[in-house]
Amino acid sequence: MSHIQDIANRIIDNVEKVVIGKRRAVELAVVAMLCKGHILIEDVPGVGKTVLAKALARSIGASFRRIQFTPDLLPSDVTGVSIFNQQTREFVFRPGPVMAQIVLTDEINRATPKTQSALLECMEEHQVTVDDRTYMLPEPFLVLATQNPIEYEGTFPLPEAELDRFLMRLTLGHPSAREEVAILEAQQHVHPLDELDQVVDVAELLAAQEEVKDIYVDALIKEYVVALVHATRDYPDVYLGASPRGSLGLYRTGQAYAAIQGRDYVIPDDIKALAEVVLAHRIIISPSARIRNVDTRDVVQEVLASLPVPGTRVRQERR
Repeated sequence: MSHIQDIANRIIDNVEKVVIGKRRAVELAVVAMLCKGHILIEDVPGVGKTVLAKALARSIGASFRRIQFTPDLLPSDVTGVSIFNQQTREFVFRPGPVMAQIVLTDEINRATPKTQSALLECMEEHQVTVDDRTYMLPEPFLVLATQNPIEYEGTFPLPEAELDRFLMRLTLGHPSAREEVAILEAQQHVHPLDELDQVVDVAELLAAQEEVKDIYVDALIKEYVVALVHATRDYPDVYLGASPRGSLGLYRTGQAYAAIQGRDYVIPDDIKALAEVVLAHRIIISPSARIRNVDTRDVVQEVLASLPVPGTRVRQERR
């Protein structure tokens, strides 16, 4: 698994040149890329969400498009539209900005539910259907969405179906005083993003995405993943727990996380390290618990603390 680890470290180290002091968040973003998953970044303005998306795209040489979500944005502004060509007397498809390898949907919760739903097919099936014709999206395909958790005026909360399609929900947070000084110095003359080099080929990333699937996951770890997800459904303050897609997401991210650590097998600590970012946004708190300010992150942490961690056993050779 040293090959996957090398690719991941090259991307992480490169992105850290512009996203200073956020190695954990960058590492998780690379985990999502290796799992072909999408990322929701919920944080205040100005902490580097857009820079992270651009840096990931430049690090692998991927095409990048940004969509600024606003209340007047239409689904066709995202997916594309068929226009009648009077010379050829035929309809010609003009692809929308979603037809890129890395797509930043900025302030996704400011668009109407109708426009938000335009991403559902893109995120799950990696394709776009316009006027009964289906167009495949390029590979790799990553949607990186942002939303402000503070300002809710003029926003439309993401529906459960769309939240569930995001593999992870991340936060970047403000940098420390020392890190903020480093940011000032780095951007004194030119933004370091303008000088960021490509360190991995798209072909290398696609190959790594396939290799990650071969990381060994013991039956005990699989049972632990399922037990965690089922515990969120049975939690007293939870109205709707994590879905089976959450189980699969935790399983896949565990494989990628183990590979980045240089292992060809998953351990319980991998699952515990990823449970909050993979499961918390898929949980809906009951109205009574919401009044008491119960947070889904706390629910996941309490579930982790309540479940016994599986032990070890001799690895069974696959036939």
